[in-house]
Amino acid sequence: MKATEILKNEHRVIEQVLDCLDAMAEACQRDGRIGEEPARQAIDFLRTFADTCHHGKEENQLFPMMESRGYSPVAGPTAVMRAEHTQGRSLIRAMEVEIPAASRGDQSARTKWLAAARDYTYLLRQHIEKEDECLFPMADQALRDTDQVELGRQFERVEHDELAPGVHDKYLQLADALADRFGVRKNRVPTEGKQCDCSGHHH
Repeated sequence: MKATEILKNEHRVIEQVLDCLDAMAEACQRDGRIGEEPARQAIDFLRTFADTCHHGKEENQLFPMMESRGYSPVAGPTAVMRAEHTQGRSLIRAMEVEIPAASRGDQSARTKWLAAARDYTYLLRQHIEKEDECLFPMADQALRDTDQVELGRQFERVEHDELAPGVHDKYLQLADALADRFGVRKNRVPTEGKQCDCSGHHH
């Protein structure tokens, strides 16, 4: 499997949790408060799986490899993607800070949490589409087969060295638990082997 395909598969899991975040926002409007536990679980997933693991692999492995094959790190597509990752991080923080008060029904906190959640799901969906439709095809053209293999190896090393064993499975289970809780369709693609094995388990 190409490195870009591994990242695409991770996108499907992230989209599943974005759907859950939308469902949380609807429930928040209906009930006048957010559920503290699922809101914290979503933040945990987005921060660890979507950002540390997935965006980390893009920023530290894929983008530099593309830049070494001629893409500009300051004006090219990788620069745009990095800027959007940074935007996403600030929206995660904006959601997180409002959770305690919003879960008690504080109206101001609820309004701020809703705004940050909506901005985040909008940003990430657009971002994923840009990567799937534009950036990854560019990468597939620019990178050699040996580059893709090397990236795959680097992804495994990231998961092995930077995240604890079992972390990957834990977050897939969390994505599915949130989907069950909010009646969201599970759209994970079954793959041979693994997707974002952020666990250090080597099959």
